[in-house]
Amino acid sequence: MSSAVPILDARGVSLAYGGTGCVLTDFSLALEAGEIVTVLGPSGVGKSSLIRVLAGLQVPSSGEVTFAGTIVQDVHPRIAVAFQNPGLLPWLNLERNVSFGLNFARQPKISADERRSRTESAIHKVGLSHARHRLPAQLSGGMAQRAALARCLARQPQVLLLDEPFGALDEITRADMQRLLLSVVRETRAATVLVTHDIDEALILSDRIVVIGGAPACEIAQWQVALSHPREDDINELGQLRIEIVKALRKAISQHH
Repeated sequence: MSSAVPILDARGVSLAYGGTGCVLTDFSLALEAGEIVTVLGPSGVGKSSLIRVLAGLQVPSSGEVTFAGTIVQDVHPRIAVAFQNPGLLPWLNLERNVSFGLNFARQPKISADERRSRTESAIHKVGLSHARHRLPAQLSGGMAQRAALARCLARQPQVLLLDEPFGALDEITRADMQRLLLSVVRETRAATVLVTHDIDEALILSDRIVVIGGAPACEIAQWQVALSHPREDDINELGQLRIEIVKALRKAISQHH
C-alpha cells in the first residue's frame, strides 16, 4: 500500500448533529486502490455516519475527506455506496435498476451504447445475466444484494463504501457474497470500506480492520491482516487476531455507554 496520494483520505474528521452532540471525533483513514478496510464497532456508535461522511452525503463538522487529493464536498461520481437495504426500485427490472445510477445528476454524461455496455458488464460480474429482466419482487435476498452491487459497479467506482450489505442474508448466501466481493475488488481495484458487525466476515475479507468506539466515536484499535485469500484454513493466525478484536470491541462498548 504505497501510492503517493491515497484514493480516499479522511483526516481528523469529526461530526456533530444538532441537539445530539458529537458522534464522531478526530477520525482518520487513508485508503489505497484494491484495499478492503473493515470498520467494526458497537451498534449506534456512528459507523453509518462515518460512511455518509466518506461518501460526501454528510459534510463533516471539522476535518476533511479527499478523493485523489481533491476535497469531497458532495456526492462524487467515482464513489459508490451500498447499504443493507438494496434499495431497488420495484417497478424497474434488474437491468434497469442497475443502469439507473448512471443517470444521477453528478454522473458523467455517457452515450446509450456506453450505458448499455457498463450495465451488461456489471450484471455479468455479479452473475445475474440470467435474471436481467426480473423485477425485484422476483429476486431472492442474495440476488437483490448482487443487483445493488452491480448498480455500484456500473458506475465504475474507484471507491466502494458498503454499510452492512450482507447483514440480512443467511450464512450460505452471505459467504457467497463475500467471495463475490473479493473477486470484484480484485478485478476492479476499488478501494473498499466495509461496515459490519460480523468479526469473522472482517477476518475473512479485510486487508485492515479498524475498531471504533466511545462517545463520540474514535478509533480504538487497528490491525493489518497480511494473509492471502482464501483464509478459512488460517485458524491459528485468525483465532489470535479474533481474540484481540473481541477485547477491543469490549473496550469500545464500555466507552460507548
